[in-house]
Amino acid sequence: MTRVAAIDCGTNSVRLLIADIAAGGGDGEGAATLTDVERRMEIVRLGEGVDETGRLSPAALERTFTAMRGYAELIERHGDGHGPVKTRVVATSATRDAANRADFVSGVVDIFGVVPEVISGDEEAGLSFTGATRELAKLRPARPYLVVDIGGGSTEIVLGSSSAAAARSIDIGCVRMTERHLKDDPPSPEQISNAAADIDTALAAVRETVPVDEARTLVGLAGSVTTVAGIALDLPSYEPDRIHLARITAGQVHEVTRRLLHATRAERAEFGVMHPGRVDVIGAGALILDRIMREYGFGAVVVSEHDILDGIAWSLC
Repeated sequence: MTRVAAIDCGTNSVRLLIADIAAGGGDGEGAATLTDVERRMEIVRLGEGVDETGRLSPAALERTFTAMRGYAELIERHGDGHGPVKTRVVATSATRDAANRADFVSGVVDIFGVVPEVISGDEEAGLSFTGATRELAKLRPARPYLVVDIGGGSTEIVLGSSSAAAARSIDIGCVRMTERHLKDDPPSPEQISNAAADIDTALAAVRETVPVDEARTLVGLAGSVTTVAGIALDLPSYEPDRIHLARITAGQVHEVTRRLLHATRAERAEFGVMHPGRVDVIGAGALILDRIMREYGFGAVVVSEHDILDGIAWSLC
């Protein structure tokens, strides 16, 4: 048994997973197990304004560091008595894009005592695929999978069966699209149309490197997808056990997207499954998922609560 701590710092949120990983008995795929000890998420909006300024703002950095200090306390509390918990900190789109990312790196080292890895889009895609599919394999859905991880600044699209075979990271995320296009409350038809065109251009380019038409099962990850699923399932509150591995049809996704894009901020906040930090950006996240399903011809998406965070944890065993 190995106790590990994985920290995923994205454009919109910073998340922590403390888990115990038990080695398998050599009986094939999925034999090893990952058991949650703590799983936390804070919306910090690290990437706020990065698309426009190219820099991480002092306020965004402080919000992120405040959340991380709390995580460092949890990691110390959950030490297994055999030395420090094995820890890995991964940063993605917003930090990749920022001219002052050294400020972020030094702050993380002060808090956790480890250097954060500002990973490439391809590395992010591979970790997302691992996190999503280690458990999914037990259900034996049709392969290959197309795993889509919709983040705040970017979306990772990965094709594979037992491992990632082809991947592409595109600069289309819920925060980036909201800041770039969806500025009114609710957004105007022209703003929605411009956002959709921007997304479609990026999705078309994915075909240059990822043979998406070979995929048989679409797997959707991250907060935008799980929130859309919760609304489609008409859940009164966020219930991860009911959302995890739910199958949501393209028609349901399209209807939820329509409702979100035509709602005011106050109306979106009324959904019981909605995290307060997603209210501003959920319309763009839903639109990205909707356009993916249209562009690539999927009639349904399998929703996974497990994603890059779990992939980071698996990488530590």
